[in-house]
Amino acid sequence: MASSRQDYIAPWWTYWLHSFPHLNFNFQTVDSTFKPEDTSYQQSLIFLACVSAVGLGLSLLVLSAYLTCLCCRRREEAEEVKRPDTCCVTWAAVITGLVICSAVGVGFYGNSETNDGVYQLTYSIYNANHTLGSIGSLVGNSLASMQVGLKEHLERLDEIFSPRGDYTQTLHFMQQMANNVIQQLTAMPDTMKVQVDLAAIADKTSFIEYYRWLTYLLLLILDLVICLVACLGLAKQFRWMLAVIMVCGVLTLIMSWASLGAGTATAVGTSDFCVSPDKFIVNQTKDSLSADIVHYYLYCSQSLPNPFQQSLTIFLRSLTTMQIQVQGLLQFTVAVYPTAEKDLLGIQRILNSSEFNLHQLTALLDCRSLHKDYLEALLGVCYDGVEGLLYLCLFSLLAACAFCALLCAVPRAWTLIAIRDRDYDDIDEEDPFNPSRRITPYNPSRAQVHSFCSYSSSMGSQTSLHPPLQATSSTPEYMNQSMLFERSPRYENVPLIGSGSPPPSYSPSMRTTYLSMTDAQIRHFGTDFQI
Repeated sequence: MASSRQDYIAPWWTYWLHSFPHLNFNFQTVDSTFKPEDTSYQQSLIFLACVSAVGLGLSLLVLSAYLTCLCCRRREEAEEVKRPDTCCVTWAAVITGLVICSAVGVGFYGNSETNDGVYQLTYSIYNANHTLGSIGSLVGNSLASMQVGLKEHLERLDEIFSPRGDYTQTLHFMQQMANNVIQQLTAMPDTMKVQVDLAAIADKTSFIEYYRWLTYLLLLILDLVICLVACLGLAKQFRWMLAVIMVCGVLTLIMSWASLGAGTATAVGTSDFCVSPDKFIVNQTKDSLSADIVHYYLYCSQSLPNPFQQSLTIFLRSLTTMQIQVQGLLQFTVAVYPTAEKDLLGIQRILNSSEFNLHQLTALLDCRSLHKDYLEALLGVCYDGVEGLLYLCLFSLLAACAFCALLCAVPRAWTLIAIRDRDYDDIDEEDPFNPSRRITPYNPSRAQVHSFCSYSSSMGSQTSLHPPLQATSSTPEYMNQSMLFERSPRYENVPLIGSGSPPPSYSPSMRTTYLSMTDAQIRHFGTDFQI
């Protein structure tokens, strides 16, 4: 039915999603016609959602196999100690960050498009609901006026005009016209039931959409935060960041696959509706509205007659006839029966109000208003809504793949941190330049000992040497020999030159400088370095 529509053509992606295989839990093919109340059709959508669970299981299986192989893998000791390979981790961090950022951008766009489509759907439903409510209100008011107000005035006039048979005959004719109006109004379809159904659908749709939008928004923000923390953690190699990435990454991976399954099932179900929406609406309204009325509003074609035209015509003719009769009675009976003027004027007001309601009812019953709302609802849900769901599915798939790669890179980064810490701990503890050595508190009794290292920068020539200044209590701690060596006092005052060789951590250039000291220099500093 949708292919014959000239004002609505289902987009190509709805046909593509509609062609997805629909299988129930027994792996039997199910008709893809949109039937949400059918159990087999519900099972087919749940089956599509469960496909993502298979993807999640495969992802976790691949991650488990990779982590197992990584734990069992043995590297050569020399390769681990000398130059660990960080290129793989760096590229994994860069590529994963780019993919996650791209996926988040796609997700924000898809979430916005879906929200716009659902908002347009609910807005159109509320408009249609308001139109149906106005129709029901006009019909109800006109019917009450004819059944109650007009009847009371005619009964009093019948008592007043009882001596005149011609006047009472006119009143009976007006009652007959009023009965015709009541009959036509009663034959109008009851729009109150349809109005209640539309209001419930719009409210439920708005409620679900709000939490759907909020859930995806939080998921997008979480992915973005994890991406930033992952890039920082892999670049700076912080253990706590890697632990957070590992835990949050697994959680986000599960949520990504879950959102992919839910988005796929929703997109396929919505596409099944969008391919043939007229057929579904006709089946849903067959108990409350006739088929010709539903087709009149769904297609709004010039070739289709207005199913309310005859009723509206009889309504208008009856009101016009009663107006003429009331005008005649006002003209000829008021002078003889002055008490009848009040009731005649009351009948005239009721007829004028009913005629005004008739014009409004004619405009509201025209197909163009409701048909416009119907088209806007279809365009919103089938174009923006389904398109946004496809972008959200793409986001979920990209995020799942990116977090799989991220979780594979985290253990390697953890290994590199362990190698770095081990190399740091392998520094010789006898090395005086080891930053991990504990520095002892300053001892004033050793203030007279001059640091030999303070003159190392001027050892290039003998002329640049100057006698050390008299040590005072204000001498910095880093200038004291005792602050550099945590040994007994009898070894602290032994000159390094006298030991024959400098500590093994000294560079070759420093060793040459130390060994090139002359006896005069040794005698010059001998008083400060004697035991």
